[in-house]
Amino acid sequence: MADGQSCLKERTFVRIQEPKKYNVVFHNDDFTSMEFVVMVLMSVFRHTEASAQTLMMNVHKEGKAIVGTYSYDIAMSKTLKAKQMAREQGFPLNITVEEA
Repeated sequence: MADGQSCLKERTFVRIQEPKKYNVVFHNDDFTSMEFVVMVLMSVFRHTEASAQTLMMNVHKEGKAIVGTYSYDIAMSKTLKAKQMAREQGFPLNITVEEA
């Protein structure tokens, strides 16, 4: 063996973790129409009409409801898209993203 060389091999362990998940939460307000909320839930969050109606009623009765759980990037892009749609229609729809 040459001087200064070692026959030891170094092992490195890589831990791969699932990305954190984030809840998208719709909050109730007195101005955004129920029909608009259902439309957003169906078009942006890909809910069926029945599940969108149920979620809309939960938001209305409970004050808020989780409408989906996604990775951070997807949760933020869906939230921004829904808020943009709401602002274009003049609605103050409040949506937040929270760590699940």
